[in-house]
Order: sequence, then structure tokens, then C-alpha cells
Amino acid sequence: MMNKISNVDRKWDQGITRYPDPAIEIVDQRFAKYLIGNAMVEQLWTGARWSEGPVWFGDTRCLIWSDIPNNRMMRWTEETNQVTVFRQPANNSNGNTRDKQGRLITCEHLTRRVTRTEYDGRITVLMDSFEGKPLNAPNDVVVHPDGHIWFTDPGY
Repeated sequence: MMNKISNVDRKWDQGITRYPDPAIEIVDQRFAKYLIGNAMVEQLWTGARWSEGPVWFGDTRCLIWSDIPNNRMMRWTEETNQVTVFRQPANNSNGNTRDKQGRLITCEHLTRRVTRTEYDGRITVLMDSFEGKPLNAPNDVVVHPDGHIWFTDPGY
């Protein structure tokens, strides 16, 4: 399979032979100091229609992300190099992050809410309205170092 990233032709089934990876393009030189010389672009999976909100779980060595139109969340596990369904249905989840306790925070378009996945898998609704009105379409989310959760809620 051929793919183009940063105008570099790539055959994903073949390994990188040189570093830094030519697919990593520095657009603004102020970011050059953040380039990790032996980092590379790696394709993990091709089965999503529209991926968003990747979040890394270093403690369990897995990556979770949203596949919005397929209404599911996916998980890639480093140990097995396998991709599995993490949650389906996922309420058209979009942005994801972790809170200071390591729990998954997710913006859900379908249910117009921001949720937290507890350690036991239960879903807790953190917010679904503001000033008595339902949220529009929670989209991206981050957790501030002080623990506050910030998210966008565009009115598409």
C-alpha cells in the first residue's frame, strides 16, 4: 500500500531505513527542538472511517481513539500489536483524554455530553448541559494541571 505523508511516498509494509523519518515534517522551525531523532511515523491500523481523539495509556501500554461514524472506540495494545473494539456503541465519541487519576474523559456527540469512564468500566456523566440548556456537540477535551476539565462545544 502506498501512502503520502508530508509529500513522502511510503510503503507501510516496509520498515524505515533512515532517521529522522522523512515523513516527519517541521513546518515551523520553532518546533525543531522537539523533534526526536529516532521517532518515526507508524501506521497501526486501517479499519476506521474517521479517527479522532487518540489518548495514550502508558500504564497499560495501549492507545484508545474514537472512530466516530462507526460509533465505536478502538484500542491498540502494544504488547499484542492488536486493535480491538474498546466500546461500541460509543455515542459517536470524539475527543478523549485522561484525568489526573488516569480515568478516560470523553466528549460524546450523540448524547451531547462529557463522560468519565471509571476504573470498573462504568460511565459517569460529567456534564450534559450549561445554564439549563443541552450541550451542542462536545468535541475536544483536555485536563488542566489543576484538574479542571476544558472542552470545546461548537454549535455546528
